[in-house]
Amino acid sequence: MSAAKWPENHSQSKALYERASKVMPGGITRILPWQEPFPVYAGSGSGAYVTDVDGTRRLDLLNNFASLIHGHAHPAIVAAIQEQVTKGTAFTLPTEPEVALAETICARAESFEWIRFSNSGSEAVMCAIKAARALTGRSKIVKCEGVYHGSYDYAEVSLDSSPENWGDDPKSIGYSKGVPEGVKNDVVVIPYNDVEAAERIILANRDAIAAILIDPAPSYFGFIPVTEEFIGMIRRVATEIGAVFILDEVITFRVHAGGAQTRFNIKPDLTVLAKIIGGGFPVGAVAGLRKFMQVFDHREGKPLLPWSGTFTANPITMTAGKIALDLYTQADSDRMDVLGDRLRAGVTEAFANAGFPGQVTGFSSMFMVFGHQRDIRDYRSGYSNKEETKWVTRLQRNLVLEGYHIAKTGKAFLSTVMTEADVDGFIAATERAARLAVKEAAEA
Repeated sequence: MSAAKWPENHSQSKALYERASKVMPGGITRILPWQEPFPVYAGSGSGAYVTDVDGTRRLDLLNNFASLIHGHAHPAIVAAIQEQVTKGTAFTLPTEPEVALAETICARAESFEWIRFSNSGSEAVMCAIKAARALTGRSKIVKCEGVYHGSYDYAEVSLDSSPENWGDDPKSIGYSKGVPEGVKNDVVVIPYNDVEAAERIILANRDAIAAILIDPAPSYFGFIPVTEEFIGMIRRVATEIGAVFILDEVITFRVHAGGAQTRFNIKPDLTVLAKIIGGGFPVGAVAGLRKFMQVFDHREGKPLLPWSGTFTANPITMTAGKIALDLYTQADSDRMDVLGDRLRAGVTEAFANAGFPGQVTGFSSMFMVFGHQRDIRDYRSGYSNKEETKWVTRLQRNLVLEGYHIAKTGKAFLSTVMTEADVDGFIAATERAARLAVKEAAEA
């Protein structure tokens, strides 16, 4: 290993970034792990920790953005996929592992009668939206302002609106340059957890709406859970207007053995899954009631929605996912609730001790740090201006130097292999990092 460490110029991470910059735009393939002045490159992972290419070991509170529920290289998952690799990694033919994982997932929630796999959460969202359009013959979808549902033009609308353009009612604002007007016109944006305004906006478009897409605890504004009144309205109105109610559980499936829908008694028509159901490998899925999932059924001729993919339901992912879910019991979920509460309480105290003008939100095994102390109810109340964002940037960088990985946006996720000692170490490091951030701000 190099004697240098990130972010020193002679570090191996710097050398890898220079190589990458010659062959990749901006030197990266995924924008989310970007870290100024260049990324920390992972060398290996074991349990709750990642060791970078320079030999620095850090507690990983990112877990590949919530996909590694059991941390890195869990022995049972490693052993199972090693055995499967010797049998083959991908086939045109279906395999027993996909049946086994489908059985395991469908046993977890009442609404999971049938399931269809894909290769990512973004693909699964795309698939669910297409299914709703095929079922209803309508084109528009409803989504909440500022909520992330993957890299798909329709799902990205209103993802990063700002006070300069969001207006009184949420608007359909394209996320990337060049989003067609037709895409924006087919997305109806509603405010999260605002029952009256959301219902009014939905009913004004009732005859054109194919689907209402809801995340029960959106990551972009701190995993604030959906209220019982709001989700009850969504369920009622979707039935009333004949739209498909799609629940995005790509991240929140971790908050209970049966997902957020079981924890909060939500009754979706279709559910989008990914992350932890792949055991650390690329995965996505749409699960739901048979009368909605029949859109994929080919047995009476061409289905309303043909859906396939070269690596869909490959036996490596299916094998890893089955082991990961078998290992993830309700007792594990309950234990992570307790750990999460311990962490959030400790970080709140650490911020107060350090004089750091921020807060930590979230529930269960998910949390997010903000550089302000406003009550967060939705995207707009959680929205951070540039100065508030700088507080999180300083804190996150200082935590990397302390030996802890959280996202530069402040998001983080626990894993089952984390201990109270890991959490307490993070809390102590957060207080040191917050004190330094306050000092840096004063000197800026």
